[in-house]
Amino acid sequence: QVQLVESGGGLVQPGGSLRLSCAASGFAFSRFDMSWYRQAPGKRRELVATISPGAYTNYLDSVKGRFTISRDNAENTVYLQMNSLKPEDTAVYFCYANPTGRGNWGQGTQVTVSS
Repeated sequence: QVQLVESGGGLVQPGGSLRLSCAASGFAFSRFDMSWYRQAPGKRRELVATISPGAYTNYLDSVKGRFTISRDNAENTVYLQMNSLKPEDTAVYFCYANPTGRGNWGQGTQVTVSS
């Protein structure tokens, strides 16, 4: 079955960097869009970034120029490099794919930006 497993979250000071990873299995990874979402306490889940099979990318306006999504099709892994982190980036970050038409989520990884 489809599995998405995130890692790489943690506590970082403002201005710092983190790299999130999402290991995918159970589907033809290279053929599907992969996305990162985030959800802060009391807020709706929002789309942060998407990468297509051909590596075309889209970003939430507030992270453009700071975050970079990438994929390694040989390793079935998608990454989110986050630089110049701000307190407002604090959230649980989720990996998302939709190979089955029903939507598949990882368990999430917490990112906390605080001094």
